[in-house]
Amino acid sequence: MKGSCLCGGVVYEIDPPFKIFQYCHCSRCRKFTGSAHAANLFVPPSQFRWLKGKEQLGRFEHPEAKYFATGFCINCGSSMPWAVKGGVNIVVPAGTLDEDPEIKPQQSIFWDSRACWFEENQDLIKFEGTG
Repeated sequence: MKGSCLCGGVVYEIDPPFKIFQYCHCSRCRKFTGSAHAANLFVPPSQFRWLKGKEQLGRFEHPEAKYFATGFCINCGSSMPWAVKGGVNIVVPAGTLDEDPEIKPQQSIFWDSRACWFEENQDLIKFEGTG
């Protein structure tokens, strides 16, 4: 299964199965994604490969975080997969996948830290279209 950044300069490949698919509502993930939560899949490093553009990757490690870091394309700014501190997992931002992961989110973590403006989306008005 492949994934890529917005500009196409960075491409990766992962082998299912995934360890977990979750939404993270912590303040760090909200800041990094600019959204209500991060949608992340976790895979072991042995199931992950960079195919193109590894030299276009940036990384930020929060000095106060035990495991948190971020990965991003330095050209377009897209969130990209990153290895947690210690290297036991690769965190794959679900929105960067180019294919259906064939798994749905299983949990929301740091729920008590969710954005004060966050609303469950089941009841929101929906408009058709593609982006």
